[in-house]
Amino acid sequence: MASLKNIKIKILSYKKTGTVTHAMEAVSAVKMRKSQERALGGRSYAAAALSVLERLSGTVEVARHPLMQDRAGKLCIVIITSDKGLAGSLNSGVIRRVDSDIAASGRDKKDIIIIAIGRRGGDYFINRGYDVRMKIENVSDDVSEAQMCEVTDKLIEWHGSGEVSTARVVYTNFISTFEQEPIARQIIPIKPAVIAEVIAGIRPARGRYAPSTEIKAPSPVSYTIEPDADAVLSALLPSLLNICVFHAMLESKASEHSARMVAMKSATDKSNEMVKAYTRTFNKIRQAAITAEVSEITSGMEAMK
Repeated sequence: MASLKNIKIKILSYKKTGTVTHAMEAVSAVKMRKSQERALGGRSYAAAALSVLERLSGTVEVARHPLMQDRAGKLCIVIITSDKGLAGSLNSGVIRRVDSDIAASGRDKKDIIIIAIGRRGGDYFINRGYDVRMKIENVSDDVSEAQMCEVTDKLIEWHGSGEVSTARVVYTNFISTFEQEPIARQIIPIKPAVIAEVIAGIRPARGRYAPSTEIKAPSPVSYTIEPDADAVLSALLPSLLNICVFHAMLESKASEHSARMVAMKSATDKSNEMVKAYTRTFNKIRQAAITAEVSEITSGMEAMK
């Protein structure tokens, strides 16, 4: 039977753990609300920007653009994870999705390039011998669209040189505070069907950020692009590609803080349960010891009569 001293030490330990996890839960809750507002608020902007390209996708000049064409080369995967753990299965879900996509592609390690945003995903693929060309850590919650240009510029450069044929971004899509989904999107080559899929995924089904009426994407038509198609597309397509990566980053941030808040709440609740269980055990053992002492005293008194 455990001693009263050991049980008291365990009770204090669980109380301290609960205090820490409760504090982390409160911090994550504040960050979660801010990140959710940013991610959900940015969905309309991302959907509108991507729908521009969807409308232009039937134009001959757009179809001929290098970013819209298939070519031979390696597969590049942009994986977005967090730098820190304690977020449930958030990071492992994204990593499993990347492993699944790699297995489905049938490509060798030498035919895959990884861009890792977040320490967890970067460390995982570095330890397994993948070509991790870029590893970006400590990305602020206030990340801006301009900061993602470092990633998209490299993707465009590698695709233009013929080294990369296809690029995908894998991240955690924010559905609700208690639900996040690992998801993969093809971002190069840019295809009208993929654009429609991205837009459909961006629009929330309900809530104040959902469209007031069902919006049907117009069928692609032919447009005259002025002053010059090449000049307009050279500015438009990289910008839209950057929006895709930036939006994935916002979704991942909202998912990370939501998952961490839920995980810390579960840890706090579990700590409180353990404190209550050990307190009951402590009281039972103490009561048993008191009862035994009283019985010994009573027996001694009876023996002295």
